[in-house]
Amino acid sequence: MTGAVLVLAGSRAASTPLAPARTGEDDPPVTIPRAPAREAAERELSDPAYHENDPSLLQRALNRFWDWVDDLFTAASGATPGGGFGLLVIVVAVVALIAALWWRLGTPHRAPASSPALFDDRPRTAAEHRAAAEAHAAQGHWNQAVQERMRAMVRSLEERALLDPRPGRTADEAAAEASQTLPAHATELQAAAQSFDAITYGGRTATEPTYDRLTTLDKALTQTRPTLSNTPEGALN
Repeated sequence: MTGAVLVLAGSRAASTPLAPARTGEDDPPVTIPRAPAREAAERELSDPAYHENDPSLLQRALNRFWDWVDDLFTAASGATPGGGFGLLVIVVAVVALIAALWWRLGTPHRAPASSPALFDDRPRTAAEHRAAAEAHAAQGHWNQAVQERMRAMVRSLEERALLDPRPGRTADEAAAEASQTLPAHATELQAAAQSFDAITYGGRTATEPTYDRLTTLDKALTQTRPTLSNTPEGALN
């Protein structure tokens, strides 16, 4: 009897399916509104651990700049005959033209409305100007050497009473006034003043021959006897 019960019980257990366990699958899903979900995601992504390898602000700016340059050149090469090679040839030609103009014309400077004064506010003797000129020439600073040599010539003429000492005198004015008492050197004086103005205010670059011409003129002026007929009365003792 017991064995029959066991068999009956086993057969019933095998033929009857088990009821599924409740695991909560029938419960309604939990939903989060969109705005709180976005805020939660933003808070999570704001964690510095997610941004340790991000590029810096400068790097991002540079990346955008180079992307812009790349897009610009891509568009230009597409519109240029010959594509990228044609664009490169045009860029090289433009750079060469700019370099040639810079070399020919020198550094651009705004032309002054009137020529500034020859001397600054620190009066020095002709010997001091000559010493400064020689020091600049020894270092190959020809611009400064020419400027100091011109100042030495004018100061020497003032010391010899061939020019009246006058603050604010320009190089052109000094050359014109000195030509009255030293007419044999009028052309060289005017050329020296023009060189001084071109170098000082015109952005030109002086050379060693330019300095040598002014040095030769300076020495010649010290040895030239002035023409006294055009010298203002009382200028010479």
